Amino acid sequence: MKKSLLLIIVGIFFTTIVSAQKFVNEFLNIGAGARAHGMSGAVIASGEDGTAALWNPAGLTNVETSLQVNAMHAEWFAGIANYDYGSIVKRFDEDTKSYGALSVVRFGIDNIPYTLNLIGPDGSVNYDDVTSFSAVDYAVFLSYGRSIINDNLRIGGSIKIINRGIGQFANAWGFGADLGLIYEARNFSWAVMAQDITTTYNTWAINFTEEEKAVFAATGNEIVSSSTEIALPKLTLGAAYHSDKESESMISYTVEANLRLSTDGRASGLGGQNFNLDPAIGAELGYKNLVFLRAGLGDVERSLNEVNGSRDLSLKPNVGLGLNLGRFGVDYALTNIGAIGEENGALYSHIFSLRLNFEPRD
Repeated sequence: MKKSLLLIIVGIFFTTIVSAQKFVNEFLNIGAGARAHGMSGAVIASGEDGTAALWNPAGLTNVETSLQVNAMHAEWFAGIANYDYGSIVKRFDEDTKSYGALSVVRFGIDNIPYTLNLIGPDGSVNYDDVTSFSAVDYAVFLSYGRSIINDNLRIGGSIKIINRGIGQFANAWGFGADLGLIYEARNFSWAVMAQDITTTYNTWAINFTEEEKAVFAATGNEIVSSSTEIALPKLTLGAAYHSDKESESMISYTVEANLRLSTDGRASGLGGQNFNLDPAIGAELGYKNLVFLRAGLGDVERSLNEVNGSRDLSLKPNVGLGLNLGRFGVDYALTNIGAIGEENGALYSHIFSLRLNFEPRD
């Protein structure tokens, strides 16, 4: 039974820390908002609500009200992990489209059994001594966006504070910054989003008891005393084509393509060992600015086929639905609908998000 503790802690903890240079703060790459997920995250040029603080803070300038509240809940990997997001967006100046936002992210696996004390020194089993712990990641974003030079060019940035914890065993703090641009010309929007432009460092503090260290030593596992994760800068380019925003047509549409460039060692479908290209495409079709249908393809991966040794590509499709009910909006997305190119498909995830707009009284 003590090995179950080992598998839990080592499986989560060492995958996170020992392999830190590849997938640092991976939970922040999930993003927020069911609209965005329904379009497979291809929204850095067409973000239009408070979730833009994570995708591209320059998109905060597309918020059309003086105050907006956003909330999202998602059960990832068929309910194994929970992702929660909340934000408040405030307009500072209408002429310059100046907005600020405060966003909070929580990603966690809860109620993990802690079984070290299940079996006593005399060999007796006591289930009352089984407790639980959580592996939880938090992030707080302070974001700002505004138009510059003219109304067509927008800039935005975020400062993020990160806290990651695995029960009482380990805790980490990190700090980073993102910067984004959007340029609009007629029906086109062009965007650049730079994540971790300062390079983000997470510093872990380890806290194992002597008894826990003895379990690790007895099972031949290395005990990490401290560690620093490094999140290297990543760049995403985006282009969107959309219907005329001033048009009175009953039908609206948006099509966007994104290309992410990174050097974090991802098994990307279009990349190499040290340089990775991750494409995504999404589309949205609206009717009377009331009902929206969305679809996207993304999360390209190249995995090893154990049968013939080839490298197979897979694409994960997403779909979504949105309702705009005046000040209140609700969105839903279903992700990873049986990955294209994967024999066994993928674990689906349900995502719900809400949006509430406020306007001052005259």
